[in-house]
Amino acid sequence: MEHTPKDPSQVEGWGVDVDPKNDPTYPMKHRTDGEHAGYSWERPPQQPPTVEVLHSIERSDLTSAFGTSTPPSGPSGALRRFAFRYSESSYAHWLPLMLADRVGVVEGVLGDLGHGRVPNVLAERGWKAEWEHNRRGLVRRVLVQAGLALVTVAYLRGRKAD
Repeated sequence: MEHTPKDPSQVEGWGVDVDPKNDPTYPMKHRTDGEHAGYSWERPPQQPPTVEVLHSIERSDLTSAFGTSTPPSGPSGALRRFAFRYSESSYAHWLPLMLADRVGVVEGVLGDLGHGRVPNVLAERGWKAEWEHNRRGLVRRVLVQAGLALVTVAYLRGRKAD
């Protein structure tokens, strides 16, 4: 079953934010710097940090609330600590974070294996839902990844022969 795009004006709720007075950010768009001094709210109490919490160098302190369920650890944690030494406007911040996510996946699989559990990678990656709802995209992605793996193996074998 293919999704047929509709004329946007026929979509229920389309254009609901055209009127600026109906835009939830409308008052903020028309404030001046002098009005910021008039804010009367107090900062919520600071959540006490019980684990290492990484935060942007653009921020002098921690946000009032933050997650503590997965503190940085292992090689992925080292990559994250490295990334947070750089500004959020820098590739040196974002690229190591993306790499740390991939390294974290490998750490998770190795952790599962270390505890005697074999991870169900297909289910964890959502391939069952992909097979049901986006079969063509899944097959294409698997073929591309398999092709890249074969090219990489062939390249490495060729270098080994030299």
